[in-house]
Amino acid sequence: MKKILIVEDDISIHDLLGELLKKEGYLTYDAYSGSEAALLLEKDDYDLILLDLMLPGMTGEELLKKRGDTPVIVLSAKASSEDKVDCLLSGANDYVTKPFDSKELLARIEVQLRSKVDQPKRMKYKELELLDDAHTLLISDTKVNLTKTEYAILKQLLLNPSRVITKNKLLDLMSIDTEDGDENSLRVHISNIRKKIKEHTSDDYIESIWGIGFKLKE
Repeated sequence: MKKILIVEDDISIHDLLGELLKKEGYLTYDAYSGSEAALLLEKDDYDLILLDLMLPGMTGEELLKKRGDTPVIVLSAKASSEDKVDCLLSGANDYVTKPFDSKELLARIEVQLRSKVDQPKRMKYKELELLDDAHTLLISDTKVNLTKTEYAILKQLLLNPSRVITKNKLLDLMSIDTEDGDENSLRVHISNIRKKIKEHTSDDYIESIWGIGFKLKE
């Protein structure tokens, strides 16, 4: 799972962000001051930081200098062009003004996480291997036929082997290719993928996370 550090001293906004991110399958970590965030950054690595600017102990601008290579999205009530330009020139990857739209923020988060690593052309997990150029699934070198939608679903899982992929994300993915983007159809596609994998291995690769989505079994 991707690890996101939330640095925000407003408890209501902090809780809102935490709930929003957890629903999307992210692991969240909490800091309510700049000083607390600096200590956490010394002890652990994160995939992304959501950073308020007006913080007790150490300002967001000061913390930007201590975050290393970790992508940062600034969330601030400061809406002037000067504030935005200063933060971006100081190393912030993106700047979102408060109040923010949840869907837009999630999209910006995904862009930052996606830009960290280019998607591989070969994705391997235990016996499974996806060849993206050939749009092919191999299980122990045996070719397995998948529909376009089944392939797209499995690709999302292999791209994020330790992360829960939410039902909403998979439904959005399905709606691009088909008109049957509902939860019943998603369950059918997942069931079909499981059956096809079971024909070639005894392992059950896809785990259902009740009420949230699916992930690869570890």
